[in-house]
Amino acid sequence: QVQPVESGGGLVQAGGSLRPSCATSARTGNSDAVGWFRQAPGKDGVFVAAISWSGSSTFYAGSMKGRFTISRDNAKNTVYLQINNLQPDDTAFYYCAAAHTIATWASVEMASDHGLYDSWGQGTQVTVSS
Repeated sequence: QVQPVESGGGLVQAGGSLRPSCATSARTGNSDAVGWFRQAPGKDGVFVAAISWSGSSTFYAGSMKGRFTISRDNAKNTVYLQINNLQPDDTAFYYCAAAHTIATWASVEMASDHGLYDSWGQGTQVTVSS
């Protein structure tokens, strides 16, 4: 499987928006759930959101609900993470990961499990200035 590739990070002022993208490999079956994680400087990585292969199911970390929206365009093999009202605490590297044998998650707890993802991108930096 081809490693996912993130793009669309950048430097924004507090209150602004960004939409990082994750380009995944071409899908060969009814699987390939995708998740977004982030890692702030000096902190552990945390789950942000995940989406099923069809896009019909989405999963969010409790603290991410409201400002984060995950979506996908399978015709373009791309998953998006819309982030609104960015705050300095959102500053982090944002990574996407693909679970190539999983179509969807049974729960947000499963979606947030790093070990269930097969391939990871290099990340895209999001920096929010106050």
